[in-house]
Amino acid sequence: MAVLVIAEHDNATVKGATLNTVTAALACGGDVHVLVAGHNAGAAAAAAAQIAGVAQVLHADDAGLGHGLAENVAAQVLAIVGNLAANYSHLLFPATAGGKNVAPRVAALLDVGQISDATKVISADTFERPIYAGNAIATVQSSDSVKVITVRTTGFDPAAATGGSAAVQALAAVTASASSSFLGSEIAKSDRPELTAAKIIVSGGRALGSSEKFNEVLTPLADKLGAALGASRAAVDAGYAPNDWQVGQTGKIVAPSLYVACGISGAIQHLAGMKDSKVIVAINKDPEAPIFSVADYGLEADLFTAVPELISSL
Repeated sequence: MAVLVIAEHDNATVKGATLNTVTAALACGGDVHVLVAGHNAGAAAAAAAQIAGVAQVLHADDAGLGHGLAENVAAQVLAIVGNLAANYSHLLFPATAGGKNVAPRVAALLDVGQISDATKVISADTFERPIYAGNAIATVQSSDSVKVITVRTTGFDPAAATGGSAAVQALAAVTASASSSFLGSEIAKSDRPELTAAKIIVSGGRALGSSEKFNEVLTPLADKLGAALGASRAAVDAGYAPNDWQVGQTGKIVAPSLYVACGISGAIQHLAGMKDSKVIVAINKDPEAPIFSVADYGLEADLFTAVPELISSL
């Protein structure tokens, strides 16, 4: 029995989330295959073939797959499960916006349950996943013949991007769905690292008071550290930071080497998105702030004084 990982990619390179998902797939047992469904995605398929531990890469190339539309990618996965000689026991998706869009469709059409946000593989049929905003861990056992799983990438170390030598098999692409089409996208460009892939994150909360103060106080610190900028939901809801900076249960799940939380109280939903960070530094003038319960280093101080002093010391 083989395990199929549905790769996240941009048609040229494989995203880091795929590497973490491959590690989870290896823990499930059996050969690991990777599906690269895209358009002019030969480079991404070649990159997937280099991932350590991957036995085979399946490459479906068509214009309808170029933008990762859920209807088309789900149909491609179902075609593979139904038509290839290989028997897939597990279908693994990164728990990203794209993976969470496709996986439920695949599970529903296969008439099986979905295991969401798996953080540990105990055995081929038993997994751990967080519940109640990460305050409890559920152990889930599945008896489905095909297990559809989204993988919380912060729970697994990434597989090595090089060292593999998998064969690439070209597949016939499914006919594009007539129910949806790609019209366009507006992608914010930034010189900073992508939030979910950043090694260092500087994050701000509602205590900053305004978008001007958010940029004035935190941007110089992020520049000094070469960090990505993040924000709590309260800061985003108040308009201090854009939506794509939101860290938390309803935002992005991150686990950088260093997470600096400035003026963030530490609501449960925010902690669920960053408490797996390797080192957490909290700056808050409220000694009772919940953020201090997960912080490795806590500074009880006014962030408007402490952050500039920290910058001058770096």
